[in-house]
Amino acid sequence: MELAHYSDYAVRLVNTEEPARSKDSLTSVEAVRELFGPSAQAARRATEADVTRFRSVRGRLRAVFTAADAGDETQAVDLLNSLLLEFPVNPQISGHDHRDEDGRPKWHMHLADHPSNATAGYAAIAAMGLAFHLTEYGVDRLGLCQATPCRNAYLDTSTNRSRRYCSDRCATRANVAAYRARKRLETERSQSTGRTAENAQEATARTER
Repeated sequence: MELAHYSDYAVRLVNTEEPARSKDSLTSVEAVRELFGPSAQAARRATEADVTRFRSVRGRLRAVFTAADAGDETQAVDLLNSLLLEFPVNPQISGHDHRDEDGRPKWHMHLADHPSNATAGYAAIAAMGLAFHLTEYGVDRLGLCQATPCRNAYLDTSTNRSRRYCSDRCATRANVAAYRARKRLETERSQSTGRTAENAQEATARTER
């Protein structure tokens, strides 16, 4: 489904905050405009009021990912439906000046910017894109990074639905942490086994005396 690519809008917005690290990059109008990309008309309508509104939508979108990550499909869908009702989209057929070999426009569906304000436009596109992705690929394709303390949102596009991390960097960090944890456990077990053997030898020696 071509429109599923709009789900990236949701991921970009959710990942402007890292709650576990107390980090938030959505602190200015410029940060809001950057989320749209360089060519979006709605970005030019952004004002200081949109910073607060964007944060509110961000929290609701994160709740969708959190429910999906926990396996609560009904909750994820209900939360997403509430966003779709509040922020309806304006679908349009667009060619974007792209032409095929015969010079005809390459027509496709496009979610147009909402006319009221920047937040409504972005939220409408993000929610609809996420809805297309969810219905096309499944709720289990929405996840939160398992690398502590990251918890960034991601969309699983792997062939075997095996993705657990938002990036290769987080996957590497998690694998290294798991490896070190296994090594510590092996060392502790080895030391414990050694102490047990020593205690057994001492007990035997005492008995022989």
